[in-house]
Amino acid sequence: MVLPAWGTILLAEVSYRMDKKDRVLADDDAGFVSRCQKGDSDAFEVLVTRHQKKMLNIVYRITGDYDDACEVVQEAFLSAYRAIKKFRGDAKFSTWLTGIMVNHAKNRLRQTQSRSYHEIVSIDDPVETESGQLAHDLPAQDASAIEQLEQKELQEKVQECIGGLDKDQREVLVLRDIEEFSYDEIGIILKIPNGTVKSRLSRARDALKDCLKMKKVIGDL
Repeated sequence: MVLPAWGTILLAEVSYRMDKKDRVLADDDAGFVSRCQKGDSDAFEVLVTRHQKKMLNIVYRITGDYDDACEVVQEAFLSAYRAIKKFRGDAKFSTWLTGIMVNHAKNRLRQTQSRSYHEIVSIDDPVETESGQLAHDLPAQDASAIEQLEQKELQEKVQECIGGLDKDQREVLVLRDIEEFSYDEIGIILKIPNGTVKSRLSRARDALKDCLKMKKVIGDL
């Protein structure tokens, strides 16, 4: 993480966990992209499987609505599939894909002028089934019910603050401080200079910190 100490600790607690092997696999996309460009739809399914978790997290953080995020990700993957032959490899596939995701998320925000936040749903939360609850990647140490409730309330407050940021600031904050894209990658995704990335990020961090102080998530520093 590149946030100051308060942000590093906070986002480490509330951000969705990202499997490290996803980062390794992401660097090995070229072969599947090539196969997909030649008409191999199974190869694109592999790319979807590799990147869908991260893409959902990015879109959710930008839109602030889990149901909307699921729809946007599906639409964006379809757009990526249709445009895959135009991908020339000037950047990593994951960077190109993220640009498509962010554009679709922006379009959804434009279509939704007023919204209320839905209950935060983590991809690590249990899934209801006919036979009960099915848990995802249970943490090594069991958290008490009170601790789980506190974490959920913290997630809600942080997402409210992220959602309250200016759209441009929100995108940069999510891409840099949560998903850890480089400044160069963010510049490619958003099609803006590095200097603009850094200035937006600085303003976003200050605004987020002020909001979290107001909600008493963090104290005065």
